[in-house]
Amino acid sequence: MINNESKTLFVFPGQGSQYPGIGSDLYKTSETARNIYQQASAVLGYDIAELSFNDSDNQINLTRFTQPVLLTHSIACLEVFKQLTDNTVQAQLAAGHSLGEYSALVAAGSITFETALSLVKTRGELMGEHGEGEMEALPFDLETAKTLAEKHYCAVAACNLPEQTVAGGRSEDLDNLVADINENFPNKRTARLKTEGAFHTYYMVKAAQLFREHLDAAEFTSPEIDVLSNYSGGLHDTESDSIRAKLFLQLFYPVLWHANLQTAAENGANTIIEFGGGLGKGESPTEKRPNLESIVKKTFRRSEHKPEYHSVINIESLEKTVQALT
Repeated sequence: MINNESKTLFVFPGQGSQYPGIGSDLYKTSETARNIYQQASAVLGYDIAELSFNDSDNQINLTRFTQPVLLTHSIACLEVFKQLTDNTVQAQLAAGHSLGEYSALVAAGSITFETALSLVKTRGELMGEHGEGEMEALPFDLETAKTLAEKHYCAVAACNLPEQTVAGGRSEDLDNLVADINENFPNKRTARLKTEGAFHTYYMVKAAQLFREHLDAAEFTSPEIDVLSNYSGGLHDTESDSIRAKLFLQLFYPVLWHANLQTAAENGANTIIEFGGGLGKGESPTEKRPNLESIVKKTFRRSEHKPEYHSVINIESLEKTVQALT
């Protein structure tokens, strides 16, 4: 049960948390979820439910489709949760990892679900079309990772934990980076992340330039709650132009997720609820685990006051979280 002094943070995952079948359990059991998927299909011009649940053409991992799939699932999870709790669990903060920042802005009332869908549809198309390279997870702090990456024409794309960063670059440059690490840090292990491009690096500048006109044309309003910016690591300003600018810059600057979580803690967040996505080798929604849970818990592992963590990513976690918070 949340007490009156609690400050709740809603968080939303980004790419990498998609899988065939995502959202199918919610769709089968909730009219609210079905309405969200129908609404999304009307905006996107294709059947997002069919793509999400069956993925017969193996498209769910293409960036142009991944982003609408995840946004739709996150908002469906959020709306079903709000319905089942009679909207009594109110967030005071919202944050999202990369793509998830758009879900956070929807949750905060800064953009409509329809506007967010149109934006991420275009964003995903441009990132997929103009993207180049891949990404590599590195077990280093931000400055060390930056120094190592830049020696090989790569760039830091994200800082998820104090010693968990991601670098982006051409595959051959990443190979050279990994060889350098293996030679000089033999006890460190890296992992290649197969993506359609080196997201959040200079390889996304062209996509960002083309995306800017779509951001400029989209209607934003002042968020009803505080929203965290991946670009700055702090809170978004309330002015629409500032939000647009930071979303533009987010495309080719690192995602400062660890800084986002620290900012949330400094602003009093002591309950965190994650909406959407899922990880794990199992094929069904019930076999998945939350994408951001490990990072959140590791961030606050040594904190004197650890935030309470919950998730809404499938029917089971939805029921558990509703029971815990009402």
